[in-house]
Amino acid sequence: MHPFRKAVEDRDPFAVAALLADDVVFTSPVAFKPYAGKAITAAILRGVLRVFEDFTYVREIANPDGRDHALVFTATVNGRQIQGCDFLRFDEDGRIDDFTVMVRPLSAAQALAEAMGAQFDRIAQEAAGE
Repeated sequence: MHPFRKAVEDRDPFAVAALLADDVVFTSPVAFKPYAGKAITAAILRGVLRVFEDFTYVREIANPDGRDHALVFTATVNGRQIQGCDFLRFDEDGRIDDFTVMVRPLSAAQALAEAMGAQFDRIAQEAAGE
């Protein structure tokens, strides 16, 4: 099992953050513009851990060189079943430097956008270290 998968399944935000590169770029399924940097990405991922219910990785796909991984998941957000995939790219130090999430169906993506929008003041404060 990949260390990132284990950290997420253990719901361990410190272990998740430790796997992020300082210059990680996070591309959200519900925001137009990517987020750059470890602090904001870690805060967003903590927000995701708060809003996802019944989160389960169902498949792990890895490039033979170990630098690219796709982790397929299911979860519930505000009563909507969501299916998604975390696409991870690792730098030469083994830290995630590119993180893209895609989700479906549209109704679940909308529920996710709403739930994360409600978290965003807290996410911004956490990212700023407040």
